[in-house]
Amino acid sequence: MKKLLFSIVALTLTTGIFAQKKSDDVAKIKTETIDLGKIKQDNPTPAIFDVTNIGTEDLLIEQANPTCGCTISDYTKDKIAPGKTGYIKATYNAKNIGMFEKHLTVKFAGCDDMKSITIKGEVIKNEDAAAAPAPAVAPVSEAAPVVDKAVPAKATATSSKVAPAKKAPAKKAATPAKP
Repeated sequence: MKKLLFSIVALTLTTGIFAQKKSDDVAKIKTETIDLGKIKQDNPTPAIFDVTNIGTEDLLIEQANPTCGCTISDYTKDKIAPGKTGYIKATYNAKNIGMFEKHLTVKFAGCDDMKSITIKGEVIKNEDAAAAPAPAVAPVSEAAPVVDKAVPAKATATSSKVAPAKKAPAKKAATPAKP
C-alpha cells in the first residue's frame, strides 16, 4: 500500500515539474490579426506584430512560420527580457489579385503550444493597370455625370482602351479553338 501511495505522489510531483507553459502565459501579441487593407499588386507589404514578454523569464521566439510560400517571416532572434517587446514581421508577396488571409504559426521556447497570427487584405491592380480598366468596368455611370465637360476625352480613352482588349482576346480565343 505504501508503494502505491508513494508512486502516485511521485507521479503527481514529476508531472507538475515537467509541465510546459502555455504561450498565452508568457507572451502577449498586441494584435493577432492585421488587416493590410488594399495593397498594390507586385508590391510586397509587411505587417509587424508586437510581442511583449509577460512572463518572469526571458522569452525566445523559436519560430514564426507562414503557412504558404507567398509570405516571408522575420522575428526577434534574441531573448526578450520580461516586460520588453520584440517583433514578428510578416511580408506578403502580393502577386494574385483579390482578397487574402494568411496565417503564421509562432512557437515560443518552453511552451508546448503554438500561437496563430493572421494577416489579411485585398490585392488590387497597380495604378497603371487600374487606371485603364476602372472606367470601363464598374464606375461608368458615376464617371459620366462627374466629368460632363470631358466626355469626348473619356469616351476616346475608354473606347481606345476597351476596343483593343476585346479584339486581342477574340483573336487569341479563335486561334486556340480551331486546333
